[in-house]
Amino acid sequence: MPTTLGELARLVGGDLRGEANIPLIGAATTDVARNGEVTLAERPDRARGLTASLASAVIAAPNVDCGGKPSIVVADVHAAFATAVRHFHPPRVPVRVGVSPQAFVSPSAKLSRNVEVHPGATIGEDVTIGAHTTIHSGVRLMPGCVIGAGVTIFPNAVLYENTRVGDRVVIHAGAIIGAHGFGYRQVDGRHLLSAQLGNVELAADVEVGAGTTIDRGTYGPTVIGEGTKIDNLVMIAHNCRLGRHNLICSQVGIAGSTTTGDYVVMAGQVGVRDHVHIGDRAVLCSKAGVSNDVEAGAEMLGAPAAPLRQAKLQMAAVAKLPEMRRQFRILQRQIEELRGEVADDGDDLSTDKAA
Repeated sequence: MPTTLGELARLVGGDLRGEANIPLIGAATTDVARNGEVTLAERPDRARGLTASLASAVIAAPNVDCGGKPSIVVADVHAAFATAVRHFHPPRVPVRVGVSPQAFVSPSAKLSRNVEVHPGATIGEDVTIGAHTTIHSGVRLMPGCVIGAGVTIFPNAVLYENTRVGDRVVIHAGAIIGAHGFGYRQVDGRHLLSAQLGNVELAADVEVGAGTTIDRGTYGPTVIGEGTKIDNLVMIAHNCRLGRHNLICSQVGIAGSTTTGDYVVMAGQVGVRDHVHIGDRAVLCSKAGVSNDVEAGAEMLGAPAAPLRQAKLQMAAVAKLPEMRRQFRILQRQIEELRGEVADDGDDLSTDKAA
């Protein structure tokens, strides 16, 4: 929806700096913004791109020099810019389908008010679904699942038996919740599946990314704590218990029976071995390989993971190894030459003594 810079400033609650009647037709990032669009600059280093940008205006933080470009100054740039984007591109209003006749809903399932079940979804026996929950096409809820209120489950996600989902949880497409854990016993030379009798519990406000898998516990639940956000393509093994408000980035793998405290961050491709504990507010940097417990507040890097400063020193030393190897070879040659000279001097001394 077209607007003016002044109207947009009122909409986002910002301080207008420039002509109020500048017309705006959209919002875009600095590198692709065109004339008539507003862009954003949340940090001083972002200001460098504003000079070359074709954007007509900028939503900026108070400490950003916009170089004379018309601006709206706000405390929270990203919140204001998101408001602007929604203004120019209003979200599509979903069409309410109720419980589609093309979905299968078991007669024993219990659905609260205003539940949406899209075509092709399958709701198994004794499933309970809370109010204002949306189940998209292709979702399968196996028997005994309990789904809270205000939950959204996107297409083709599968929740195995007895999975419990708290209020306002979001499960993205293709996620698999509650599959059997990778636990086997060797009996008479064969790998036999161990008991997989537990389930998965997702607390309120958890988000599970597309293609992520969370395995059921062996005897009890695998637990994901309140407010934890899990990215796409994450693997969480059986019996894990993650704390509240963790951030788990893409391609992380967490082995069985690992526990975490609250506000833990795992960056992309972190690997955590089984039966370790990660303390509150610990940060595991990208590709860290964790094989031991991590203290609360620690920052870990590398494989095997080490405290951040130590790991950086180790990496710096490794980067110097080719040059150190070259210097070592030079020293080896010099030592051999010195040995030769000493040997020659020894022969001369022996000759002198004999004379």
